[in-house]
Amino acid sequence: MQHDIDALMRDYQGDVPGASVLVVRDGQPVVRRSYGMADLEKRIAAAPRTNYRLASVSKQFTAACVLLLVEDGRLKLDDPVKRYLPGLPAAADGITIRHLLTHTSGLIDYEDVMDPADTRQVHDADVLTLLQAQDRTYFAPGTGYRYSNSGYALLALIVERTSGQRYARFLHDRIFQPLGMSDTVAYEAGISDVAHRAFGYSFNDGAWTRTDQSTTSAVLGDGGIYSSINDLAKWDAALYDERLLPANALREAFTPATPTDDPQVEYGFGWRITGETLWHSGETIGFRNVIVRWPQRHLTVVVLTNRDDPEPYEMAKKIGALAMDDAATD
Repeated sequence: MQHDIDALMRDYQGDVPGASVLVVRDGQPVVRRSYGMADLEKRIAAAPRTNYRLASVSKQFTAACVLLLVEDGRLKLDDPVKRYLPGLPAAADGITIRHLLTHTSGLIDYEDVMDPADTRQVHDADVLTLLQAQDRTYFAPGTGYRYSNSGYALLALIVERTSGQRYARFLHDRIFQPLGMSDTVAYEAGISDVAHRAFGYSFNDGAWTRTDQSTTSAVLGDGGIYSSINDLAKWDAALYDERLLPANALREAFTPATPTDDPQVEYGFGWRITGETLWHSGETIGFRNVIVRWPQRHLTVVVLTNRDDPEPYEMAKKIGALAMDDAATD
């Protein structure tokens, strides 16, 4: 299987932006392999401990934070969002936390209302400010689906307001530290550092150019976590038992809550659901990632890359098929 995976990953090998691949079967990492470079300029090779910006793979962690607060009795999924963020306009009156989790809020995408002339990085609190000026939604809450980074930025703020902690600190104290994810961090420039950091790149005019940060890269709730395949193996393990969340909370997160704009895909809380798989991709300037889980088979594939293209979902499914074939011949 390793040889076949190496062949699939050949474009990531050498002096190019790299990738890390994890295959976990029955709780054991059977493949933990990295390719190419985490840092082209310093010629630092990618390794299993290399931390990539997860982009929207971060959303499953934001959802878990909300579920932890539900278990704490601090909030309920059907609470109105304006109970915690009262500055939102009247158009947001009907939006609940559940709507935010499932992309059924109808909230305006904050990227669409940012000032293109402003080159400063936007943070979660800035997303709220932008949305407070938008007394409109794409549709009435709960009547449609539209993937919403805005919703997950607001969820991070709700976590802060109900817990009394910075969102990054809550993640650390309630998820990363208890699970031993020692190098995983919701990155805040000037506050935290990313150990063993991969930098993002894009291929322009025949060469790789560092494109590591954009104006939206500092928004944490929708995509600001950095992690490695080493740490994500620990996260995957915690999704099978009750060390972090009780079984009923996990079951709700993994249950289809809404159809999406793809007839093959439904959405839970921070997870896409296709057939027997739970998965989520993440893409941002310089990074393309995916986690695909086959819970009934106790199989997970993670592919993290520090380049703008290609999107690795199809690659992860091919790796999953190889792992299934390998298991069948054991």
